Amino acid sequence: MKSLVIHGAHDLRIEEHEPQTLGAGQVQVALATGGICGSDLHYYHNGGFGTVRLKEPMVLGHEVSGHITALGAGVSGLEVGQLVAVSPSRPCGACCYCVEGMRNQCLNMRFYGSAMPFPHIQGAFRQVLVADAAQCAVAEGLSTGEAAMAEPLAVCLHAASQAGPLLGKRVLVTGCGPIGLLSILVARRAGATEIVATDLTDFTLRMAAAQGADVTINGATDPDGLATYQAGKGTFDVLFECTGVAAALAGGIAALRPGGIIVQLGLGGDMTLPVQALTAKELQLRGSFRFHEEFFTGVTLMQKGLIDVKPLITQTLPLADAIAAFDLASDRTQAMKAQISFA
Repeated sequence: MKSLVIHGAHDLRIEEHEPQTLGAGQVQVALATGGICGSDLHYYHNGGFGTVRLKEPMVLGHEVSGHITALGAGVSGLEVGQLVAVSPSRPCGACCYCVEGMRNQCLNMRFYGSAMPFPHIQGAFRQVLVADAAQCAVAEGLSTGEAAMAEPLAVCLHAASQAGPLLGKRVLVTGCGPIGLLSILVARRAGATEIVATDLTDFTLRMAAAQGADVTINGATDPDGLATYQAGKGTFDVLFECTGVAAALAGGIAALRPGGIIVQLGLGGDMTLPVQALTAKELQLRGSFRFHEEFFTGVTLMQKGLIDVKPLITQTLPLADAIAAFDLASDRTQAMKAQISFA
């Protein structure tokens, strides 16, 4: 089978690997679609992000869907032929954080395509994937592309839970990549009354408006666009910071009203924070890292038509054109979510 392997910055290769052995409690999946995530792009362009660096070749990918082709011993509730979204979250279930219900903080997490531990956790961009049955959410009724969007949607559902109740709240979203747009969809579904989105390209902002943002601000052409929201100690109740850029966070903090909540999703390395403003306005800074049970919730929301991710999927390229797909996914003037077809 073919796998997509990163060896270093701009060294992405399609390699032949032997399929994994199917074990008890597992399923074999013929991969259909894989979405290119921001972390995949960090590995592709920079060989890592922050302090996380590639130390060995690693199969990329953690946003995937496919059809079950075989069941291991003891598997029930799943059938050969079913379309499944495969969660990359594989906590150990036994460490102190798993026992406390914080499974996304597992000390022994095996999250697909992660160079955080060494040896690295190999990813899911492979034509034949063996996964635990517990990772598989039946995604019948969805396209394979929609099913592969369950992972980034789960990230944003977890972020919304970190923010607390959003009903009636005014929300600012900084950064309108896939995570920013999904945050808009989730905030709107949760009852936010006003959503303002900022970014640096007209393409992403047009998509943000189409997905429910009431106001969009291009920080490149209108650097003072948030000024009116910063008056009187600020306007917004919640900030979803999806860039990992210090300037975006600082501008968002200035636009938050006293007692506001910052949910930090963007991973861009350590940043300098306006701590005085955090203190004086009694703001709360909350991290949001991955997800666990939200993965299955996201699939259900898509199946019920309560969240529509289809407009976010802008391109799908064949595995043979994987490098072109990664280059395209990096271009925020024309791509939102670029996916790879493994079928």
